[in-house]
Formats: sequence, C-alpha cells, structure tokens
Amino acid sequence: MKKLKLRQELYDLYDDYAHNKIDRREFMDQIKVYAVGGLTVPLILEYLMPNYEEKQQVRAGDERLKSEFIEYDSPKGAGKMKGLLSRKINNEDRLPGIIVVHENRGLNPHIEDVARRAALAGFISLAPDALTPLGGYPGTDDEGRTLQRQRDRNEMLEDFIAAFNHLKSHPECSGKVGVVGFCFGGWISNMMAVKVPELLAAVPFYGTQPTAEQVPEIKAPLLLHFAAFDKRVNAGWPDYAKALQEHNKEYSAHLYPDVNHGFHNDTTSRYDWEAANLAWERTIAFFSEKLA
Repeated sequence: MKKLKLRQELYDLYDDYAHNKIDRREFMDQIKVYAVGGLTVPLILEYLMPNYEEKQQVRAGDERLKSEFIEYDSPKGAGKMKGLLSRKINNEDRLPGIIVVHENRGLNPHIEDVARRAALAGFISLAPDALTPLGGYPGTDDEGRTLQRQRDRNEMLEDFIAAFNHLKSHPECSGKVGVVGFCFGGWISNMMAVKVPELLAAVPFYGTQPTAEQVPEIKAPLLLHFAAFDKRVNAGWPDYAKALQEHNKEYSAHLYPDVNHGFHNDTTSRYDWEAANLAWERTIAFFSEKLA
C-alpha cells in the first residue's frame, strides 16, 4: 500500500483505540474529522490497521526452523497454556531461551513471526498465548483485545512465569532464559524481572513500569526501548529510572526519536524500519551477552 502522510493525531487516536481508551464506534467517528483532501475513512482505517498476511519476515513453515505449538501447565487452575516453541533445525547444542510476550490481544501472527526471528538468531523461543483459557487468539485483534480484558493481568503474569519455568527446564534449552515483550508484553517483561530471580535478561519494548517499591526485587539486567511520541508509556519512565539508579540496578534505555508506540511492529503504519532494526539488533546482542 502506498505510504500516506497522516497527522500525528491519527496515530494518537489509534493508540487510544488499541489500548481500550475508546471503543471502535468512537474511533470511527473521530477518524471522520481527518477524512479530507483525498483521504477517506476506509483508506485511513486500512492504513492504520495491521496487515498480518502480507507483512511477515519469517513465515510459518520456514524450513530453517522447527516450530510447533506446545502446552504447559497454568499455575492458576486455567489448565494447559499454549505457546509457539521455535528453534533452528538440526541443532545439536542446548540453546539459550527467550520468552516472547505478545501485546494486549493474544498471540497474533506478528508475535509468532517475532518468535521465529528470535529462533533464527540462535535461541529457542517460546511465545505463549495468554488467551488460551478463552480459546486462544480468535483471529482478529479487535476480538483479541475484548477477550484479553476478561483475564486478570496478574494471573496472565503467572502464566508467563510458568512459561519461563517450562522453557528453562526444556531439554533443548541451556537453562539460561530471558524475556522480550511489546506493550502489554513490555509490562510483563518488567514484572518478570521483579518476580523471577533466575531471569537473566529482560527487554521491554514500550512497556509500562513496575512501582518504585517493586524495583529493589529486580535482579535481571534490563534493556528498555521507548518511542519518542509515546507520551502514555513515557510518563512513567522518569520515576522508574530514578528508582533503578537509586537501587544500583543494571539497565540501559533507548529513546527512539520521531517514532510512535509500536514502532517495531512491521504490520502497521507505525512501523519505523530504522528504529525497529536498531532496537532488534540491540536486543539480540543483549541476549547473546547475558544468556551466553
């Protein structure tokens, strides 16, 4: 699709919609204000919404990978959790592990793709679906967000911690495990650093932060990615940085200029190639160092 030049207010509006601050009807009504000068509501909507079919870097069935859905136990009585387990084929060594945590809509095709990218980089990755107790990712992000609101986020955190324990003990894993997450998954990554003493690295992409009282519990080194236009998430960063410094925690943080929340997601118009590639290169280098 041809690249459009949209006003920043439209990206902010989409962010409010994607994070449940406004419903779809209000989102559509407000888009109409910007449907001028050749821009139509359907065109704006098509441009803003993700395109999972066309924009995948590592597709399901990639012959370089062994990638399969597995189950592990939920600690909160939700039964079995489902996740995508990926690693290179014909690998004879035990691999460092990465938990890949989705956004606020379940394990969609984009996060499956990211998990496969991590596997191609030399890790064994596990991308759980927090919507498993509700039937799993339903096929659309709108439905996924609706379902995820039905789950308690602290119970979902426990399910991702259970995924960490499952991957850590997997026979193909070295036992050295980190976590990377996006948006909601960024919060999960921050909170796993608080809750899991054996976690060796955490990489939150534009994730909300733990409280200052929780920071002393952090043991894992942190690599934090922020988008310059992401006022909602960035508002909590100064207090988080202050607490990390006061308690001598190991961290590095990067603020990517002129990009929006979700800049790493290459299925939407918020994607920024330069920032996304730099952030991913830093992420893989960080995991390679900390999980060696």
